[in-house]
Amino acid sequence: MKGQIAAFGKKNKNSGSMFLVQIGIFLAFLLFIAPIFIIFNYSLKTKRELYIGNPLALPSSPSFDNYINALEKLNLSTTFFNTVFYTAVSALILALVCGSAAWVIARNKGKFYKFAYFYFIIGILIPAQALFLPIYIVGFRTGLVNTRFGVIIMFVASNISFGVFLMTSFMSTIPVELEEAARIDGCSIYRSYFSIVLPLLAPAMATLIIMQSFQIWNDYLMPSLFVSTNKLKTMTVAIQALFSQQTSDYSTAFAAIVLSALPITILFISLQKYFIKGMTLGAVKG
Repeated sequence: MKGQIAAFGKKNKNSGSMFLVQIGIFLAFLLFIAPIFIIFNYSLKTKRELYIGNPLALPSSPSFDNYINALEKLNLSTTFFNTVFYTAVSALILALVCGSAAWVIARNKGKFYKFAYFYFIIGILIPAQALFLPIYIVGFRTGLVNTRFGVIIMFVASNISFGVFLMTSFMSTIPVELEEAARIDGCSIYRSYFSIVLPLLAPAMATLIIMQSFQIWNDYLMPSLFVSTNKLKTMTVAIQALFSQQTSDYSTAFAAIVLSALPITILFISLQKYFIKGMTLGAVKG
């Protein structure tokens, strides 16, 4: 009888703890969703409603005129293409280069490869903003400023350290015996990488692509530093142009923010299962 009472009390205690956890998760969800709701709500308001009316009230008559103004004022047909191009190419290059570098570092135990690994680790400890001046000087002297190729190279150079670190941790979960068996069957070192290792790295590469795509897509400092011509500007740089000392077009800016967030959100939803699998795979070794 006492055992049943103790079990019942323990069950109620666990139920109470689970209820508190659910309440905490719900509150965290509200804190996360509130800014998204406010931005979307503001994007449907007129300027009069935004500045004079209650800022938290719903729009009296939702209008998509702000989205039309955003398309016109920000030249989103050009800036959107530039942002997609920079993000897609940079993330793809990072995934391929970091995957290859991690494979070489993880499969070799020499001092040079250990030094190379720690060299990349040191790069993570240095803030990217501290490297903007030397990066710009190198880019200016090599003629990479105001070029698409230059922007991509700078994105890759500033994010490669973290990419190598992430991919190397994933490489430790792939048994080297698979490559040894492939070589016994006649596979060359390159074929064993592309046929065996690279497919197994797909979850890790998806994780890296998602993480770096978020960072590159939302980056403002790097494009503003290396790009001054309108035909090469990104969406973040174009949105900032709506704000000045004389006037600020918040309603159009909120609509532009919603438009800029849609593609990267779709990317995350599409690759979500690979992202979760990659994070789980890298958390456990062996």
